[in-house]
Amino acid sequence: MLSRHEIIALALALVIGSVLSLRLGTFLTKPNLLNIARTFSWIAIAAFGESIVIVTGGIDMSVGAVMALAGLVSVMGMKAGLPVTAAIAAGLLVGVLVGWINGVVVGRVRLPPFIVTLGTMSIVRGIIFGLSGGWSFCVMPAGFRMLGQHTLSLGPLPLPLPVIIMLALATLLHLFMRHTVLGNYIYTLGNSERALVSSGVNVAAIRVLVYILCGALAATGGLLMTARLGVAAPTAATGYELDIIAAAVIGGTSLLGGEGSIPGVLLGAAILGILHNGLVLSGFSGYWGIAANGTMNLIFILLDRWRRQREDRGL
Repeated sequence: MLSRHEIIALALALVIGSVLSLRLGTFLTKPNLLNIARTFSWIAIAAFGESIVIVTGGIDMSVGAVMALAGLVSVMGMKAGLPVTAAIAAGLLVGVLVGWINGVVVGRVRLPPFIVTLGTMSIVRGIIFGLSGGWSFCVMPAGFRMLGQHTLSLGPLPLPLPVIIMLALATLLHLFMRHTVLGNYIYTLGNSERALVSSGVNVAAIRVLVYILCGALAATGGLLMTARLGVAAPTAATGYELDIIAAAVIGGTSLLGGEGSIPGVLLGAAILGILHNGLVLSGFSGYWGIAANGTMNLIFILLDRWRRQREDRGL
C-alpha cells in the first residue's frame, strides 16, 4: 500500500516522464531508461541506509564521503595486490567502521547527529586526500569493473548488475523494516524513544546498528559507482549526501522521524534520476539539478509538515 507521499512522488514521476517523452524522442528508449536506472542505483542504495537513520530521528551527512572512501580503499587494495573479493570486503569494512563511529558518538555519547556526521564527513574527506595525495586511481581488474558495467539478461529485459543489486537490497531491507522486531523498534525509536526505554530496549545499541547499516550501504553504493566510472577520485561523490537525503525525503521519509519506507526511497531516487536525465537531454547544465533537488526537498518537507499539522489537529 502506497502512502500519500509515495502517491504524490509517483504522480510527479509520471508527469515528468510524460513531458519528457513528448519533447524528447530519446527519453523513452530502452538504452536511456536503463542508463537512468543504473545511474540512480548507487544513490538509491545509499539512500536506503540514510532513510533508516532518518526514521530514528537522526541524519548522516557523511554518506557521500564514505562512498568515495570505500571505492578508493578497494582500488588501492587491488593495486597493492589484494584479490578483488578481499578489496571489496575492505571497502565495505571501511563503511562499517565509519558507521560504527557515528553510531557510538550519536547513540552512546549523545551528541547531535548533524554535528557528529558533518565532522565525520570532513575527517573522511581528509583521509581520502591523505591516502590518494590528491591523485585518481584508474587501474582496476575486469572482475571489479563488471560490478558497475555488466548487464544480465533476465528474460526479455536486460538489467544492469547495479540495478539488480539495488532491487535485491530494497527487497531485503523492506522485509527487515516491516516484518522484524528490530525494524519495529527502529520505527518506534523515531516516534517515541521513551516508550522503548520504558520497555527495557537498549536504544543506544539500536542507534549504533542503524548507523553501521547506513555506512555499509553507502560503501556498497560507492563500490558500484567506482566500478561503473572506472576511476577512484578523491573528489568522487562530493555533494552526494544532498542527493541521498533528497531521495529519502521525496520518497516519503519524514525528517521528524518515525515514518518512511524502502519502496518510497527507491521511488524518490528514480524521480531524481528522471529529473537529472531530463535536464541533460533538454540541454540544461547539470548544475541545474542541484537547484531542482533543493526545490523538491523543500516541497516535500513542507508537505510533510502540513500533513503532520493536520493530523495533530485531528483533520
